[in-house]
Amino acid sequence: MGENTTKKEARKPSLLIAILPLIFMFVALFTGIMIFNIDIKILLLLCAAFTICVSLFLGHTWKDIEEEIVAKLAKAFPAIMILITVGLMIGAWMVSGTIPLLVYLGLEIINPKFIIVTSFLVTVILSVSTGTSWGAAGTVGAALMSVAAGMGAPLPAVAGAIVAGAYFGDKMSPLSDSTNMSAIATETNLYQHIGHMFYTTIPGFIISCVVYVIAGFHYAGSGEINQVDEIISSLSQLYNLNFPTAFLLLIPPVIVVAGSLLKKPTIPVMMISSGVAVIIAMICQGFSFSACSTSMVNGFSMDMFTNPSIDIAMLPDAVSNLLQRGGMSSMMNTALMAFCAFAFIGALTVSGSLEVLLNRIMNHIHGTGQLITITAILGVLIITVIGEASVTFLMIGGLFKEEYVRKGLETKNLSRTLEDSITVIEPLVPWSLAGVYMTSTLGVPTAQYAPWAVLCYTGVIFAVIWGFTGFGIAKIKKGTDHYEEYLELTNSSTTE
Repeated sequence: MGENTTKKEARKPSLLIAILPLIFMFVALFTGIMIFNIDIKILLLLCAAFTICVSLFLGHTWKDIEEEIVAKLAKAFPAIMILITVGLMIGAWMVSGTIPLLVYLGLEIINPKFIIVTSFLVTVILSVSTGTSWGAAGTVGAALMSVAAGMGAPLPAVAGAIVAGAYFGDKMSPLSDSTNMSAIATETNLYQHIGHMFYTTIPGFIISCVVYVIAGFHYAGSGEINQVDEIISSLSQLYNLNFPTAFLLLIPPVIVVAGSLLKKPTIPVMMISSGVAVIIAMICQGFSFSACSTSMVNGFSMDMFTNPSIDIAMLPDAVSNLLQRGGMSSMMNTALMAFCAFAFIGALTVSGSLEVLLNRIMNHIHGTGQLITITAILGVLIITVIGEASVTFLMIGGLFKEEYVRKGLETKNLSRTLEDSITVIEPLVPWSLAGVYMTSTLGVPTAQYAPWAVLCYTGVIFAVIWGFTGFGIAKIKKGTDHYEEYLELTNSSTTE
């Protein structure tokens, strides 16, 4: 009885009160990150504290708020488990030589006559293999910029191609933080999310290749590719990448792809892939089980190489930057980010602010095309203002998830639109961390490479087109993940 009384006494927020937590969030994140360089997790907790105060002012109890935060975390926990398992798998793939082999193969296809499209394709392969856009741009990307400079190629075009290729993987790789975060924010199966993104990403990929090939005809040349050769040579020294072994090294990713196609549970598939990678690492690369375990927990380290004939200190920095990553601990920062963000979103949900704002927005939304368009617009606006993708995912995912389900749309439509309007737009924002990193790493201002990062804005265009045409839009059907929730929401709407 006490709980029911409390809920009846709680007031519905006015539009002004409803928007206050969001205004506070924008101000806190923008000033905290851009001016004072404060850790975003602390800023999120401040936003949560402010929103909790608003909720208490409206008559809600701390128990209401706590239960909502716990409920949201409970729904997100399976995805967070996948995120941590991804870290473990990256560590296993790194110590086995699987990721180094994929990088090696990618670098081997470089053709100096078509440096722009080659830069795009190589960074696509590397970013998909490693799941890190920053790693791809900071290692091979930096080397390719030097190659381009030596050839006299247009550096803005090459830099744009590198950024686009790097964020292809950041968007599509199951090893990527942002790919996992968008799935977490919308309660979408990771592999369903990735598969659904092909509708908007593959057309952009094709358009990018065409643009870069045409542009490359004007800048074809020849030159030395010493830095790339150094990376290839170093990888072949450090790992056994010879012909028979190479087939074994491809088994772990084949397991993941097969598991995805057969729609097997994600975590067991990743664990099996990691286990196979560990066996390969011990048999083919000579690492001990202890080293493999350390790599899976804390990430791979160059200190693990024990071959006395190789002087680790003499290897290019790009190699160590590429290899030293992975491990479950590497994913804890992202997991903590999710916990802090859900504290804010849970309090925001209890306050009723989301409901008030969503009702205002939905009064002007009619049809799937308009819903996807407003989602994409908000994604672009918020990532442009705060320059932080994870928070934007969680915020818009929490705001729109139920509305997509209520309209009979699978949540993978929402998660795809978030990636199309947030993940790939982030490096085009000069004041975002991604924009600053790309500019400093590649040596080209954001405004100069942005027009050439074709893949980074074609996603939004195709998301809107498919929304209005209905092509590639997944509807909720009986037996799908959100069918029961759809029935509940539609029944409650009919009752109201």
